[in-house]
Amino acid sequence: MHDRANAPWTVASLAKEVGLSRTVFAARFTQLVGEPPLGYLTRLRMQKAATLLREGATLAKASHLTGYASEASFSHAFRQWAGVTPGAWRKKLVTG
Repeated sequence: MHDRANAPWTVASLAKEVGLSRTVFAARFTQLVGEPPLGYLTRLRMQKAATLLREGATLAKASHLTGYASEASFSHAFRQWAGVTPGAWRKKLVTG
């Protein structure tokens, strides 16, 4: 998951990678990590996106490199995670 955070992961595809059923995988992952697999994946992607944006990546590049099919879906996920849009977040970084 870490090495391919931009892959179109689902709980089923993650479970298949480790040879478990979806249900067993989701339960074990949540027990060990403390959050559901897709919640963890979203947080991982958003942390990567924040780094990319901080380094000057465009919205299109950040959305592509974090596995989102569109800038709109990326912006929505980023706003859910950060509480602000990617543009507003980057502006806050610049203005401090």
